Amino acid sequence: MSQTTMWKRKKVLLVEDQTDLLELLRVQFKEEGFATATAADGVEAVRKARALAPDLIVLDVMLPRLDGFAVCELLRKDAATKHIPIIMVSGLTGQLPRCAGIEAGATDFVTKPVTPQTLVARVRQIFEQQAVAEGAVPA
Repeated sequence: MSQTTMWKRKKVLLVEDQTDLLELLRVQFKEEGFATATAADGVEAVRKARALAPDLIVLDVMLPRLDGFAVCELLRKDAATKHIPIIMVSGLTGQLPRCAGIEAGATDFVTKPVTPQTLVARVRQIFEQQAVAEGAVPA
């Protein structure tokens, strides 16, 4: 199975409150062969994660209604979503936000500004690591 075929079978939930950035991410991930769903606030993100069971979540930290740290913690406490890899994205710099993200349960933490291509590359890397761990792809 080619990597492109593998990506078409992966569903990514993109969570970002900046409409233009969310659309840019959606288009980039779609062009790269991923199925996507979107959410614009933390409450919607939790609801969609539970309903859609995505393969991975790209989660902004600064969100209305419920911030990304709280979303991550809620998803990690839920048996249905605790296994989903989460890449947190934030404009907050320094080690404190990064540590808070990892402690909340994030798989990875990326500081803005970040290009959509860089996020796609990180998502692919996580999926490749999963495939190797599951024995689906030789190491």
